[in-house]
Amino acid sequence: MPKRFRLTRRFPVAMTEDGYRRLKRFSSEAGLDEGEALSFLFEHFDSVTNAENLSARLRLFNNDLDQRKR
Repeated sequence: MPKRFRLTRRFPVAMTEDGYRRLKRFSSEAGLDEGEALSFLFEHFDSVTNAENLSARLRLFNNDLDQRKR
């Protein structure tokens, strides 16, 4: 029996403009709203990310984030 899909958590999120535009595009292409798209991405995180690329991308993002905050 499939699990019932319920959105049980709500939280305020701060995102970059680029990240938000990409989320909107992904959710639109997938036929989901933004909350459903985020749920999908995090429920399937390991299968939708490449572990080798993730650490490198995260390192670059953190460096960029520090520069943006200045």
